[in-house]
Amino acid sequence: MPSRRTFLEQSVTAAAGLALPLTGLRRPLSGVVGARPPGGFVDLSRPPDAVIAQTATEVRRLRAAAGGRWEDDQVRITLTNAGGAARVHLAAPAVPIKRLHLRWSADQGNLRLVLGDAWERGYGDLEWRGIVPDRVMPWYAATWDGQRTDAYGVRTGAAALCFWQIDLQGVSLWADVRSGGVGVQLGDRELLVCDVVCRPGHPDESAHTALRAFCTMMCSNPRPAAQPVYGSNDWYWAYGKNSAQTVLVDAQHIVEVAPTGANRPFAVIDDGWQPERGRDKTGVGTWDRGNEKFPDMPGVADQIVHAGARPGIWIRPLLAPADAPDSWRLSRDRTVLDPSVADVREKVAADVRRLRAWGFQLIKHDYSTYDIFGRWGSSMASALTRDGWTFAAGPGRTTAEVIGDLYQTIRAASDDGVVIGCNTVSHLSAGIFDICRAGDDTSGRDWARTRKMGVNTLAFRGVQQGAFYIVDPDCVGVTNAVPWAFNRQWLDLLARSGTMLFVSLAPDAFGEDQKRDLRAALALAAHPQPLGEPLDWQHAAWPSTWRLMGETRTYDWLGPDGAAPG
Repeated sequence: MPSRRTFLEQSVTAAAGLALPLTGLRRPLSGVVGARPPGGFVDLSRPPDAVIAQTATEVRRLRAAAGGRWEDDQVRITLTNAGGAARVHLAAPAVPIKRLHLRWSADQGNLRLVLGDAWERGYGDLEWRGIVPDRVMPWYAATWDGQRTDAYGVRTGAAALCFWQIDLQGVSLWADVRSGGVGVQLGDRELLVCDVVCRPGHPDESAHTALRAFCTMMCSNPRPAAQPVYGSNDWYWAYGKNSAQTVLVDAQHIVEVAPTGANRPFAVIDDGWQPERGRDKTGVGTWDRGNEKFPDMPGVADQIVHAGARPGIWIRPLLAPADAPDSWRLSRDRTVLDPSVADVREKVAADVRRLRAWGFQLIKHDYSTYDIFGRWGSSMASALTRDGWTFAAGPGRTTAEVIGDLYQTIRAASDDGVVIGCNTVSHLSAGIFDICRAGDDTSGRDWARTRKMGVNTLAFRGVQQGAFYIVDPDCVGVTNAVPWAFNRQWLDLLARSGTMLFVSLAPDAFGEDQKRDLRAALALAAHPQPLGEPLDWQHAAWPSTWRLMGETRTYDWLGPDGAAPG
């Protein structure tokens, strides 16, 4: 079996002379006619110059055939027009397939900067960078030549985990169709892999405007937000040491500083209420009751409502309870439930329905990407997970399809409740969940972590706000451990950004200065605001200059001493 490095090296060489038209693609998907200078837009509506399939043992370079097909005696890939996208279909009745590689050759010599997205959350690592040919850019990529921002991506809801690579000789799309860590075995089923879309930039638009417009192209069904979401979450001051009493105080505090009006703040109970967090820790993966600190969960929800807030709650749905049958457990990690199993999905649905029946209006579900893949998004790169394992239901469905089934299960069980996906696969959750935690945890203890995770996340994934879901850049941890001079800036930026604002209110840090600033911020966050734009994001990982609500504001994230060593 070739190494991943060998496979990438073999696949990057484009096959010459493949010029057969795609079925029904008689006009560019972008609607743009005419050539661009070298380094310009690569129109992905034209036939790719190479189409390659990877099995467990070999790289299969497919030959062009009529009707938008590329094939050999075992594999067929077909590209058709689908409402302005190039739809990729895969048929491989007898051979397991791991990845597909579509390559468009082009002179990219004029490119200066490239930006990509993240598999699930950002980890403070999103940025415009120079040309790095093997850089893995999940879901979409944008290029900038000094004047225009062009964009390439796949529509949300794909049946594959897709990433892009950009180099000076062209554009590559990789579609990972594995089932866990093995090739998918489709049998007689033809897989609709993904819809490829692209957008040429315009010289009179900013890179931020261009990428925002492209995000709206990638998702045709974002869940509409009835009103802005704001409120409190107790994690960044309690860190799991919460109780029914602290939750009620938290709800009272957020109501005290929230504006009056119909749009009430949420008060979310994070990790700490479940039996696992009790003294005996006997209820790992059990969500049918609270622990001794939370003896009456419906009563807690009712108290939050009476305080004037909307109750929300956290859950880790794929954590396996002690009595879970072996057939429910993931082969890669027996402490985790396998979402391909119908009974597991029914358990998840029952758990979510129970939380809603208790009176919780918001469900925050967490850890499912880590639980399935065994890796955080920051360490997935192109490998995603270790080789050799698959789901209990067998390798007949791709990992992306299994994840999509889980997300739809949670959505249906939540009914009309608000759903936050935390550590969920971004492009697969769009149009399903109301809110996506777009970055890794901020902090109530370490300002450097909030600056790295929070500011970076908001700057580089804020373009997804309203186009995919409500973007949650994570909380402002109002604690005495973080200087208020820094945190009040983060609070102000979030309030004016047009995304979501949640705060964690430590009772001993809830002073008059904090209350004043919180009232001003929440008064903004409770009402729709235009999307904020980072103005220096093409040369700063933590942009400090922003266009917010029609004016330019500058923040000092570092202070006079600069950043400390990591």
